[in-house]
Amino acid sequence: MSDPHDADRLRALEAKIAALKAPADVKDHSEEHYSQAQLAWRMVIELVAGLGIGFGIGYGLDTLFGTMPIFLVLFIFFGLAAGVLTMMRSAKEVQRKQLEAAQDEGDARGD
Repeated sequence: MSDPHDADRLRALEAKIAALKAPADVKDHSEEHYSQAQLAWRMVIELVAGLGIGFGIGYGLDTLFGTMPIFLVLFIFFGLAAGVLTMMRSAKEVQRKQLEAAQDEGDARGD
């Protein structure tokens, strides 16, 4: 003596479970790993570029003014700070993209 309303609810529940079990846009783990490695290299390159540019400017100014190594040390620290700042901006950008992707995925599921 089951209620027809209960049968409809059961079918709706089974449909929801089947929809959640179905692979929707399954990401390849190697692709995700590749993007993480690419991000890591990007950050390393940004840091090294900041240091290199700071070294170049400092060395150039020291050579120009004949004041070894005052500007060299100063601009290496500026380059390090600029590299770290650029890395932090990149990390925030990636974090924002991941948050947007998670929100889009949540919207697609209907949560």
